[in-house]
Formats: sequence, structure tokens, C-alpha cells
Amino acid sequence: MKAILLSAGLGTRLRPLTLSTPKCLVPILGRPLMAYWLEQLDAAGVEEFIVNTHYLPQAVADFIVASPWRDRVRLVHEERLLGTGGTLLANKAFLENDDIFVAHADNLCLCDFSDFFAAHAKHPKECLMTMMLFNTETPQSCGIVELDKQERVIAFHEKTPNPSSRLANAAVYIMSADFIRWLTEAFPYADTLDISTQVIPRLMKRIYTWPTNGYLRDIGTPESLAAAEADMRRAPKGHP
Repeated sequence: MKAILLSAGLGTRLRPLTLSTPKCLVPILGRPLMAYWLEQLDAAGVEEFIVNTHYLPQAVADFIVASPWRDRVRLVHEERLLGTGGTLLANKAFLENDDIFVAHADNLCLCDFSDFFAAHAKHPKECLMTMMLFNTETPQSCGIVELDKQERVIAFHEKTPNPSSRLANAAVYIMSADFIRWLTEAFPYADTLDISTQVIPRLMKRIYTWPTNGYLRDIGTPESLAAAEADMRRAPKGHP
């Protein structure tokens, strides 16, 4: 399996920390967020990685070159932001004919990715992706899903004021080999493209789901960063 770790964000809400550090390298207990992703996905069997850059790209490149994963990571620079789906389209030649793990490297996620991969391997044949789900404490700020008996997404509500549940999209996905072909056909003239707002609404009943019991937090503000570090300090072996 291949993985794309989306790492091009500006991290404006985390300033002044992100004035000199890209958001994907913000440290949690002294370790960059990116290191948590690469270590866990390596252990789960991911063989190749793409890391896209935009803001402070040299810092990301320096981290990768100095890391144990340097020979398996391909850095791709975006002069302008393409959006989550646009990054997939821009790298479709690399991604074709294999399952693809996709996540935002500026979030903190600690879970059993091997179980996630095993769940995807059993996805219904009509489904093009498997979406990780979690129970959120702030459903108004998340994409909330409704599921059918086959655990497929039948409705998706992105950041609505009165969400129907707390079951949320973790923005962590596994796309099947057919997904890139579908994406190219569905958006033949797309330049920039967003997975949450443009792609997911067109895939109702074609997205399988897997609920995680692991730890997930958007490291988007100084408060969320502080909360993540507090959680990690309290947890045995640093895993909430």
C-alpha cells in the first residue's frame, strides 16, 4: 500500500509557532507530528509515501532527509495549494493500481492501522474507499455521517449547526485502486479539488467505514496542541 500524507497547510491558527515551523512538524512531546504518522504506517506495512509541501518546504525536506524513512518518501511541492483531492489528481500516475492511504499529517492520530487496513480489505465491492470514523465531542465542527446496515455512508453533513449524531469523519481514508480512475473521470477538468466538500457527496453508498477506538485530535490551535500534550503525558507509554 502507498500513502499520501497531506502536509501543505499554512497553520495560521497556530501562529506564532508556525511562523518558523510547518504545521506537520509541530512537536508533540518533542516529536514532530509527521514522525508519529510515518512510524505507525511503516509498522502497519505501508511501503511508499508521498508528502506534499507548500509552506516552509525546506523544513519538511530537511526532516525527511534526516529520518529513517528518507528512501521511501517522495516529496512533491505545490507552488499553489491544490486541495486534498487536487493533490491526488496531480499524483495519479504514482497512485494508480494500488490502494492508497490518505491523511492530514498535521493531525494527531494514534490507532491500530493494521486493523483499519484489514477492514478495508473486506469492503463491499461497490465501495471505492474506506473512511475512518470517530466519536467527536464537537460535532458542529466536523463532517457527520449517517450509515446504512452495511456500514456505508448514506448521508454526510459538513459542519452543520445541528448535527444528527457525534459520529464523524476522521479525514483518514483508504482509497481502492479503482478510486483514482473514478476521480479522474468524475472531475476531468478539475484543478483544485476538496475531498470533503466535492468528492464525498458524490459517493453516497460507495464509502465503507471503520470506527476507531484510538486517539484523534486536530492540532489546529494552541489550545488543542496543549490538550494533546496533556493527554499524551497522562497516558501509559505516551499513547492515549
